[in-house]
Amino acid sequence: MLYRFLTARPARVAQGILLSAAVTLASAGTGHAEALKPYKDRLFRYKKVTETLYNGDFIVVEYSKQRDLRDRDEVDERRVYGNYVSYKPKRGRGSAELNANGRTISYMGTGKWKGGAKAIVIYIHGQGGNRFQGMNDVSFGGNFNRVQNLMVRNGGAYLTVDIKDFGKRGTADVAALIQYQKQLSPGAKVVVACGSMGGIICWNLVKSAQYSRLLNGILLLGSPKDPNFLSSGALSRNVPIYMGQGTLDRVYNWETQANFYKQIKSRAPNYPIKFTLFDTGTHGTPIRMTDWRLVLNWMLG
Repeated sequence: MLYRFLTARPARVAQGILLSAAVTLASAGTGHAEALKPYKDRLFRYKKVTETLYNGDFIVVEYSKQRDLRDRDEVDERRVYGNYVSYKPKRGRGSAELNANGRTISYMGTGKWKGGAKAIVIYIHGQGGNRFQGMNDVSFGGNFNRVQNLMVRNGGAYLTVDIKDFGKRGTADVAALIQYQKQLSPGAKVVVACGSMGGIICWNLVKSAQYSRLLNGILLLGSPKDPNFLSSGALSRNVPIYMGQGTLDRVYNWETQANFYKQIKSRAPNYPIKFTLFDTGTHGTPIRMTDWRLVLNWMLG
């Protein structure tokens, strides 16, 4: 079995079995109220879950290039078919700047990004990206449009931000944006999603005793691991973590990331962390395929 190494350790790890997407949806949110109402779930839910491990916290999802890319995109990797998108979020979309840390932070928002939000999702791009990536309605199979709609239709806010430094300065700038948004929406829960190299900032936020208090979860979408997480004290703070990875990712090897997940579960079996492995998916597949509603309801519910 391709993923046998994941089942080689403790008895609490379940043997891989076939599951329907409906069972997976239910197990991921067990015991939690759903914060976000359904939106195009039939189109975006996982079509086939082939294995489930760690009591459902680690799942393997079948990725089909024909079904999930060619049949979904009018122009491959550039424009999704229109039934996957709604342009409602464009009505409240805008750009702004925040002066903090002696720098100007450029960002975009939609939904209740100017105040009164129930929940806030901030997307951090990877190397070579910019704030426009996460606001692109038609790329990545329409998945960015879906998260925008989920937030707009549920009284939330969605923001993207330009990152010029993936170290301490970039982390401090994202933290400043979170703090500013918390001033505008004091009761809002905050989730930060990071694509590729942007994951360095997500790990930095969750490792910090100061910044992690602002978070209700992080998503790592094709991102690297951070071994310093284990010694940072973050394990005791229990900020929920989602990791999404493709088996054909040539940038960050999936086995390295999965073994890091395994280390975390070994150190802290009850730590709230989930891993979705997209079988035959590439580096960008987690951004295209991650079921935003499934993950956000787990973190926000």
